[in-house]
Amino acid sequence: MEFKASLALVAPEIVLSVSGLVLLLVAAWAGDKASRLVSILSVAAIVAAAALTAPILCAGASGPDTVAFGGQMQVDAFSAFAKMLIYAAGIACLMVAPPFFERLNAMRAEYPILILFAVLGMGIMVSAGDLVTLYIGLELNSLAAYVLAAFLRADERSAEAGLKYFVLGALASGILLYGMSLTYGFAGTTSFDGIRAALDGELSTGALFGLIFVLAGLAFKISAVPFHMWTPDVYEGAPTPVTTFFASAPKVAALALTMRVALEAFGGQTGAWQQVVIFVALASIVVGALGAIGQENIKRLLAYSSINNVGFILIGLAAATPRGASAMLVYLAIYVAMTIGGFVAVLMLKDKDGEPV
Repeated sequence: MEFKASLALVAPEIVLSVSGLVLLLVAAWAGDKASRLVSILSVAAIVAAAALTAPILCAGASGPDTVAFGGQMQVDAFSAFAKMLIYAAGIACLMVAPPFFERLNAMRAEYPILILFAVLGMGIMVSAGDLVTLYIGLELNSLAAYVLAAFLRADERSAEAGLKYFVLGALASGILLYGMSLTYGFAGTTSFDGIRAALDGELSTGALFGLIFVLAGLAFKISAVPFHMWTPDVYEGAPTPVTTFFASAPKVAALALTMRVALEAFGGQTGAWQQVVIFVALASIVVGALGAIGQENIKRLLAYSSINNVGFILIGLAAATPRGASAMLVYLAIYVAMTIGGFVAVLMLKDKDGEPV
């Protein structure tokens, strides 16, 4: 019975994963001529996942009834809110992409499928209740993102963006994984609740290093200073619809995951990470604002704007209170709408040669 209840809680992820696998077969069989059909069906799959998520959000679900697979996933109102933002961003990016790629004669059936799997990974990330689940969702999202960044294979900038993102992303994943191994070694468990209980009290040096490495790995994913170096280059080189996606959905997922890790797994040790988050937030605000001043490329400008906004969002985490977390979610909702609107405007621009920006 518990297994059936868990399956019901993760129904959105099941819909996305099955849809992705089926559409992958359709794309392999029909080729690029089915790209529009695959895009429409991908949007339909995300809408279906959103419809399954909405009741959880409306009910304000929390407590033991939201725990799936023995604590591996937590499908509560918090994760449902983050998922709805991710789904909205994913749908928007699928809708604005075809005209851009068709002008370049580069529309491929794989694009919506990669978006679908990235959205699936982000849904797992925000629902993670265990370090292992966290890593699976993170890597599923990252692997799709690396390919998306280099989607225009004939474009040197796109290929360079994909390579940079892959190399630095692999480094960040290694840092995160090392932090997770240290945390597991000193806490004796990978579940967030178990880590909080094990580390309740004096924090050992090894556990402190584990905490620092985990937060450093997550800081890369949210492009917070000093782990922001990849952001302007990747945003500039990736196709604009992909940049739109990178600047919205993964940011929501990574920030929601950072909130869950900091406030749940390490919630009993706020003194160990609060000052670090304050420094990172202030540094991101300053670097994002100053870095944007000298930019001549609109996508690099928006990349620094993204870094700046991450700093403001982290102020809510630095408060280490439920009200601070609520403020972060409100800011994220506004940020997603603002970012997608800004990049849609960029998609309408053309360079001096008449090519899409």
